Amino acid sequence: MKMKRFKCIFTVLLLAGFLLISIPAFAAEKTVGVIMTGGIPYYKEIHKAFTEGLAAEGFGPGKVEIVLQTPMPETMSWLNSSKKLVAIGAEVIVSYGAPATLAVMNETSDIPIVFAGVYDPQALGITGKNTTGISSKVPVASLLKNFRSIANFSNLGVVYSDSEKDTVLQANEVKQLEGTFGFRSTKFNFKKMEDVSKIVNVDALFLTTGCAAMHCVDSVIGMARKARIPTATTIGGGENSGIILTIAASPSEQGKVAAEHAAKILKGAKAASLPVEQPRKIDMIINMREATDMGLKIPFDLLSGATKVIK
Repeated sequence: MKMKRFKCIFTVLLLAGFLLISIPAFAAEKTVGVIMTGGIPYYKEIHKAFTEGLAAEGFGPGKVEIVLQTPMPETMSWLNSSKKLVAIGAEVIVSYGAPATLAVMNETSDIPIVFAGVYDPQALGITGKNTTGISSKVPVASLLKNFRSIANFSNLGVVYSDSEKDTVLQANEVKQLEGTFGFRSTKFNFKKMEDVSKIVNVDALFLTTGCAAMHCVDSVIGMARKARIPTATTIGGGENSGIILTIAASPSEQGKVAAEHAAKILKGAKAASLPVEQPRKIDMIINMREATDMGLKIPFDLLSGATKVIK
């Protein structure tokens, strides 16, 4: 009986030892953490370009494990996702959007951070020896100028979130441009689906890069369509939902640059040696179908300069 027990224990230990020896052969060599706020089309496009770019840099499946966190657009959810990626000891953490990036920076000063889709990182204080990436800032003045050529609004609603600093910056930019373009702006603090009902008494709507609003973009556009309020934004991904004018940094370029930076860090480079890049590719997307349904005409020069026209 004792001999059988000994053989059984020996077999279990031998099997356990074999498994332990075998694990490194199948485990990825590096771990990359990614925070992508859930339900936001623009970030999904960035992430697709990021994973493809990382593979092109030699860090495909088997070489790197990508641990993806998809928090809801709220402060505690961003913080919890950051804590999880720090806890697993990721070699680098990639974050899309300002709120996720700021949350990660709050959790670690040791793990390199690569960001994409961040509006004006310098103004937000997203700099430092351990942080690099690519800005997604586009000129708000250019958006307003082109938007006014489509809809000659006098009262512009601005959808932002006071808990997302990048959206506050954009709302302030709009306020400063009121005199230049001859309109007044009304801010709508948007944090949850129910806040759609706050958007009233405006004749056009500007959606900033707010995660909460883009998470609920179908509801926001549904309301605007019913009230016949034309819409514009500085973040991609909402054009198919019905946003008439989108001027945004190319998500493909955002993801590609983030992948290049992450790959260099995985190969031993310091984040401080990689300067924050500015967007070189800007998309201008026009939903002509939506504009036509609202009785709006798109100027020819605007159409000819668009990178995509939805008919």
